[in-house]
Amino acid sequence: MQKIKFIITLTILSAIAVACGSASGEQGLAAKKKKLKELQDQSIELKTQISQLEEEIKAEDPDFSEKKSAILVSVNELTKKPFKHAVEIRGAVASKKNVMLSAEAMGKIETIHVREGQNVSRGQVLVSLDADVVRNNIKQVKTQLDLANQVFERQERLWKKNIGTEVQYLEAKANKESLESQLAMLNAQLGMMIVKAPFDGVVDNIPARIGEVAQPGWPLVRLVNPNDVYISADVSESYLGKFSRNQEVEIYFPSQNKRVTSKIKSVGQTIKSENRTFELEIELPKLNFPAQPNQVVVLKLVDYSNAQALVVPTEVIQGDNGGNYVYVVSQKDGEQVASKKHIKLGVSHDLKTEIVGGLNEGDKVVVKGHRDLSDGVEISIVK
Repeated sequence: MQKIKFIITLTILSAIAVACGSASGEQGLAAKKKKLKELQDQSIELKTQISQLEEEIKAEDPDFSEKKSAILVSVNELTKKPFKHAVEIRGAVASKKNVMLSAEAMGKIETIHVREGQNVSRGQVLVSLDADVVRNNIKQVKTQLDLANQVFERQERLWKKNIGTEVQYLEAKANKESLESQLAMLNAQLGMMIVKAPFDGVVDNIPARIGEVAQPGWPLVRLVNPNDVYISADVSESYLGKFSRNQEVEIYFPSQNKRVTSKIKSVGQTIKSENRTFELEIELPKLNFPAQPNQVVVLKLVDYSNAQALVVPTEVIQGDNGGNYVYVVSQKDGEQVASKKHIKLGVSHDLKTEIVGGLNEGDKVVVKGHRDLSDGVEISIVK
């Protein structure tokens, strides 16, 4: 290589000397043509000498290549493959059997029959209100009803024998039925003084206190069924139509650093006016760790997929005044060169970007060494 440089330098110096000499001895167009012819002859001779030297060097050094000046790059040949884009949405563990039981009638809290954390069965009494007044009224009405029944039965027997008037019979019947209605109403009131469990569950919280006077609607006991839980998430209306029932979902529990896979149970059909979202319900599979209602989770859902996508690493995409572009391998005069191709981008995810225009299957995209390239520069591909 040093020999080649020496010959080139010597030849250039000789050409300069000849050119200077000619310029001093001859003038005009003829002199210029003569000088050009001399330089062209020298150039042909130089190329011949360089070619001979390269052949000699290659014979002695097999690793020598005339392409050592080419830029080394790595490429990926484009093939169509599945591509997905996913979003992460915050959700929470929820339960349809997570209710705050309240008083249906006014009364002083007399007895709390359970404690927090206790398992209870459906129909079990949880809280009793003072119902002495109602019970006394029931006793009084029952006494009156016993008398009214006797009077009615007697009037009915007499009426069947055509003794007495119809009015007496009807009055006795109406009085009996009225007392029966009063008794039914009082029994219903008595039932409202007792709070029972509507389903099997666990007592989660008891805000009630013995001696307090409960009002209708006042919270007394929170009851939860931990075995009937699911995931609830409010999703922006911009994702309408992107998710469907039975679609796979990844659920991440930050508190336990656990991940599980499940499916969408239902997709809300209305938009909430207060926050412009719709609700997703996700089935919660059987877990080997505890999950409580209102616990925060992160959902990973696929909102876009393409089974036949052309995808490139996002880092190889560059930009200029013409838009986004990548370098691909092309042929020029039998040599491999970098060719700039402007592209149209799709969606990006996980450091990869979908290409929806500008590239074709089989194109070789430069993925390493792309920062050193310019359009048309010679390249050498590293396998």
